[in-house]
Amino acid sequence: MFTAEFLQRAIIALPAILFALTVHEFFHAYIAFRFGDTTARDMGRLTLNPLAHLDLMGTLMLFLSQFRFGWAKPVPVNLMNIRDPRKASFWISAAGPLSNLGLALIFGTLLRIANTVGLGLPEAVSMFLVLSVIINVSLAFFNLIPLSPLDGSHILRSVLPAEHGQMLDRIQPYSPFILLGLIFTGITWIILGPFISFFISLFTGMNYG
Repeated sequence: MFTAEFLQRAIIALPAILFALTVHEFFHAYIAFRFGDTTARDMGRLTLNPLAHLDLMGTLMLFLSQFRFGWAKPVPVNLMNIRDPRKASFWISAAGPLSNLGLALIFGTLLRIANTVGLGLPEAVSMFLVLSVIINVSLAFFNLIPLSPLDGSHILRSVLPAEHGQMLDRIQPYSPFILLGLIFTGITWIILGPFISFFISLFTGMNYG
């Protein structure tokens, strides 16, 4: 795996990963703050400083998975501070994946413009833009998996009728193990791969499979 090409990609991808994870967690904290919860701000998480958000294992998994999935430290949220917790939970949780899709669209648009006008980008810059799209789209869809501790689990809880909460509570202790099983068997990529490939191709105008 650790070929010269992979190491080159990893070095170029590192700032893209840091930026993607930082923006993801910043928007969780920002939307929570907008809904009235200051927990993340008080703990120093309402910041664009990547050191405040990095999770060593989650970042390492991004490299080992060749940028298909990864995570940062969860942003602390206290829904007791919020008047409408179900609505707030949905938007706080969705803010991370949506921010990554927004970044992917921006980087993809920059790449499309450069290619359209015939701007000869240096190979490192072109690779940075492509990897930024891949990383952000992958993070967005991976975090939408409805298993704890990912954003998708909170989104699912916020849209399901309240009476299903007990069922989700029974599943939650096993969710991390189910998630690891899906990752290491490759099922995650089988399920998410078509969606990720579609949006990467859509944003960059390049065929990605």
